[in-house]
Amino acid sequence: MNNFSDMLKYLRKREGLTQQELAKKLDISKSTVSMYENGNREPDFETLETIADFFNVDMNFLMGKPSNPFPEVNTLAAHFEGEEFSEAEMEEIKNFVEFVKNKRK
Repeated sequence: MNNFSDMLKYLRKREGLTQQELAKKLDISKSTVSMYENGNREPDFETLETIADFFNVDMNFLMGKPSNPFPEVNTLAAHFEGEEFSEAEMEEIKNFVEFVKNKRK
């Protein structure tokens, strides 16, 4: 996943939404969502902001760009009583960490 179309499709599927359902929630057409996901079209700034807000992600993340071009080595450790997390759940945890960091700015 390294561009907007891939990220949008990933986030939509992570939320369990069809293209039609996402289109309705964003107040855009299903064909627009389809064109975004196929890489045939990219949203304007306002729509990009709306999509990022809807999924609660940073716009850079949505565009497939690292939020920090010079990432520091950080470790976040926690004990979860032996529970395993899916890849999607781990991605959500990472997104939440980014969200918390971005609130500082």
